[in-house]
Amino acid sequence: MSFDELQADPTRTADAPVSDARADGPTARTPGAWAALRPLLLRTHFYAGLLIAPLLFLAAATGLLYAGSWQVEKILYSDELTVARVGDHALPLGDQVEAAEKAAPKGEVVAVWPAPDAEATTRVIMNSPGLADDETLTVFVDPYTADVRGQLTTAGDALPLRAWLSGLHADLRLGAFGRAYSELAASWLWVVALGGLALWIGRRRARGVRLVLPDRAATGRRRTLSWHGAVGLWAAAGLVALSATGLTWSEYAGEHIGRLQDGLGGATPSVSAGLSAPHAPAVAGAEGGGEHAGHVMPDGMEMPPQPPTADIGIDRAVAAARAAGVTESLRVTLPAGGKGYVIKEADKQVPVHLDSVAVDPADGKVIDELRFADYPLLAKMTRFGIDLHMGLTFGIVNQLALAALAVALMFLVFWGYRMWWLRRPTKERVFSAGRAHPCGAWRKLPVTLLLPLAAVTAVVGWFVPMLGISLTAFLAVDALLGFAARRRPAGV
Repeated sequence: MSFDELQADPTRTADAPVSDARADGPTARTPGAWAALRPLLLRTHFYAGLLIAPLLFLAAATGLLYAGSWQVEKILYSDELTVARVGDHALPLGDQVEAAEKAAPKGEVVAVWPAPDAEATTRVIMNSPGLADDETLTVFVDPYTADVRGQLTTAGDALPLRAWLSGLHADLRLGAFGRAYSELAASWLWVVALGGLALWIGRRRARGVRLVLPDRAATGRRRTLSWHGAVGLWAAAGLVALSATGLTWSEYAGEHIGRLQDGLGGATPSVSAGLSAPHAPAVAGAEGGGEHAGHVMPDGMEMPPQPPTADIGIDRAVAAARAAGVTESLRVTLPAGGKGYVIKEADKQVPVHLDSVAVDPADGKVIDELRFADYPLLAKMTRFGIDLHMGLTFGIVNQLALAALAVALMFLVFWGYRMWWLRRPTKERVFSAGRAHPCGAWRKLPVTLLLPLAAVTAVVGWFVPMLGISLTAFLAVDALLGFAARRRPAGV
């Protein structure tokens, strides 16, 4: 990603030697499609970098904090997450749940996460009065003694610190208004990254090594550009991946992505935990105990879900799941609303363990199972992409890579603004700044390139609405500036 517009500016500063400019000059002098396209890329990249870069910097800074929160919460919440002493054997889960209920009598247990390793506590997840819709109360229980190690308000698997930082990264803690910032940043990140990559690769250079390594011998603006381009080259693939996976969470583009994925048969499947009502015939074609299996009367009238009449208990349900091969980092959802136990694996590090089963609370039989190996390819790719974005797939290595990308993006933004500052026409004027590239670059494109480019831009703008709206605004402002420039008397 590069503010590469600097390389073609007619106000090249004195710190760029003439010989270097010839050796490292632009390829726009070469006739062809690239010569016509390059000025448009320069102008688009300039405005995108200038106006969107603050949002990208914010997303990178908050993302850096989030990447570090995984390790920080292990220290900050060590009392809740770990046991005082590893015992010889764990107590039944039922006893641990009972201890949690006594510690939080107003809570309603909805899920249990058995201790994933010998030193970890069991998490008992509760709905509790006074919490937000996306929050739960988690009680941490020592599996060896049933002592309660603490209680925390959580959001999913995120403890308070990470939950707060996640919200900061997603919407700056501003709610729906703030979500526009993150979607706008994600929408433009891949455009700026790929545009800068094309501009950097398209430069002529005396030595090929200058493509991948910064020129330490350069000075001033050219030195900054060298670092900006080389670091952007190395970071481009990761930035594009972060943009793509970030858009899956967005409000508008995320909806389009979800529809496209479903239309291509790549929807993420889920295990079916619906229970058949006693003595009611099963629905024809509903194999494996589907959501409405057994809930239809002989005359076709739908029968309301019936609560289970017996419950084998969480320990026997987990034993049934383990016997079916669901064994790693379990998360147990308790029966409710006419459904049985849902027991899922949640180990997202490679090799992943994400199988799940549903268990009938009446007799402990597995009524449905779902293997991650049977997920559609698109669902697998979505799962891996999201987990990589969150820093889960490769643990601390993944988190360090995310931190490195965040730092790189912040430096790229800083270098971009620095180059804009350094190319101001009169350096003695403190508050002056570099001029943009001339408008009207799109008019120089041949029709054979302009029409396909316009069509692709329109499709992408519809699919990623925040990109389309902001790009339309940029084009409108750019057209007005061009009109004003043409109306301005010569010499003014």
